[in-house]
Amino acid sequence: MNSATLNIHPPSLVPRISHCKTIREMKQFHALVIKTAQIHDLSLATEFLKLCATSDYRDTEYALSVFSQLPERNCFSYNTMIRALAESDDDYGPLDAFFLFYQMVSDGIVEPNRFTFPSVLKACSRAARLEEGKQVHGFVIKCGFDSDEFVMTNLLRMYVMCGSMEDAQILFTRNIDGDEDMNRMVTYNKRKLEGNVVLCNVMIDGYVRLGNIKAAAELFDKMHQRSVVSWNVMISAYAQNGVFMKAIETFHKMQMEGVSPNRVTLVSVLPAISRLGALELGKWGHLYAEKNNIPIDDVLGSALVDMYAKCGTIEKAIQVFETLPKHNVITWNAIIGGLAMHGRANDALKYFSRMERSGVSPSDVTYIAILSACSHAGLVDKGRYFFNHMVDKLRLEPRIEHYGCMVDLLGRAGLLEEAEDLILNMNIRSDDVIWKALLGACKMHKNIEVGRRAAKVLMQLAPHDSGAYVALSNTYAAVGDWGAVAEMRLKMKDLDIRKDPGCSWIEIDGAIHEFVVEDDSHPRAREIHSMLKEISHKLSLEGHRPDTKQVLLNMDEEQKASLLHYHSEKIAVAFGLISTSPKAPLKVVKNLRICEDCHSSMKLISKIYERKITIRDRKRFHHFEHGSCSCMDYW
Repeated sequence: MNSATLNIHPPSLVPRISHCKTIREMKQFHALVIKTAQIHDLSLATEFLKLCATSDYRDTEYALSVFSQLPERNCFSYNTMIRALAESDDDYGPLDAFFLFYQMVSDGIVEPNRFTFPSVLKACSRAARLEEGKQVHGFVIKCGFDSDEFVMTNLLRMYVMCGSMEDAQILFTRNIDGDEDMNRMVTYNKRKLEGNVVLCNVMIDGYVRLGNIKAAAELFDKMHQRSVVSWNVMISAYAQNGVFMKAIETFHKMQMEGVSPNRVTLVSVLPAISRLGALELGKWGHLYAEKNNIPIDDVLGSALVDMYAKCGTIEKAIQVFETLPKHNVITWNAIIGGLAMHGRANDALKYFSRMERSGVSPSDVTYIAILSACSHAGLVDKGRYFFNHMVDKLRLEPRIEHYGCMVDLLGRAGLLEEAEDLILNMNIRSDDVIWKALLGACKMHKNIEVGRRAAKVLMQLAPHDSGAYVALSNTYAAVGDWGAVAEMRLKMKDLDIRKDPGCSWIEIDGAIHEFVVEDDSHPRAREIHSMLKEISHKLSLEGHRPDTKQVLLNMDEEQKASLLHYHSEKIAVAFGLISTSPKAPLKVVKNLRICEDCHSSMKLISKIYERKITIRDRKRFHHFEHGSCSCMDYW
């Protein structure tokens, strides 16, 4: 950039500031206005400050130097600089913004206006400085801006972001009802909420941050008007807190009320769709984005890759990944994790190599996916290599998830003592999940000694969690020690500890159907049970005998066989068989690990009915086809 290029004349300098498109051009322009002595023009100087502080190529440090040299500071220049600091990625930026505001007020030359306080309050929020925020609140009242909706919204958000929901509720109630009586919080009606959509959205977000989903939902339901933000917050809240069906129901209701989903909506609902395996709904979301010109960037793209992978369509996940305009660590993690879940360890390792060659550095999440892939494929040596490489070469601090993958890897391979030693020598505190992984491996390999030690620790870590008791009980049952099983069951009863029931989901024509063990609540229960009998008969003709050792209860063989007959995934598959056309593939999601009897049954069912059956259990995918499974019976 030079004066000839700009064709500079003093009157045209201000509009030509927008011609600067890079930091280099910005600095050249600065040199030019200094050289021509026009830096003393306040309107030009403040516009240039705005360019330095808020443009796409902003440089906050440079903006501060420009600010310090202004011939005169007005409210606009202060507001510009405070906003830039408040939004800065620098850890100290928000505090610097507050101190600049303090300097502005202390000088007394320039008075803050309604555009000053939102940035100051944002700075308090980002720095989590509640006391300073309260001082700003007092100044807001002093300046007469306590009735300004823009200022009050940011004030409410400050209290929410600082975790002071009691103060937020007082302020919210006063703005809704003009009354500070907290007892009236539950009585404000829909009419009084009209026109306060933004304030309500901030409060809902606050409840969600504290994990109070019930309070968020109650306020949401009372809102007479809801913006797309309102819906997005609730959908995201349900999805992030494991209430996946409610997230999808809210997503459907949003559309029924005529509110069009946006990019944030899709990013919020896709994790719920993924967890329930609702592939058709996920496809609809993908198509909706394409038809409505919603850009599929790295965030939405990685959510779609994850959705397709978790809904059992890994080839589509790969296709979406390959068509993304750019790849970052998040998108790479999504595809590598998806391949790992499907047991495609070699493909996961190939994508990992591609990721490194592309110049994207792997994160700790990447290594969780890689170690998981090694675990599912039994690649013990590779797993050890990647774990050591992550720690020794990349200097990444292992998280509990990394140790969990290694314990799972070693445990499956029967290296129980090595897995136990790894847990005992971790540089972080162990949790119940990692001990459950070891205890599960002890059950698989019938190792009572290590199992007892693991269970003892588990019961100390989570005394009311059913996992330890059930896993140890199952370990005893696996070796036929029914006395010890009865003792564990009695202890569970005394402590009122209940085992999580097996639950499976299947999507048919866009609707999700849920089944639990021995479920007879479905409207088509009679047809389902008839199909289960047919399946059982055809399995017996193929020579299949129920693997009753999987029933870890002391009952006769006939009762055990009957109980196996009604596992939730078998009920879901039976429903799928009567609800779809011949040879149509079936996809089932299960909340627990699939048992050996169901696994061997599914292989034969896929052969008998000529169906491709995909089951995603708590750990991985099993693709059954022509009488075999993609896991090669190693899971």
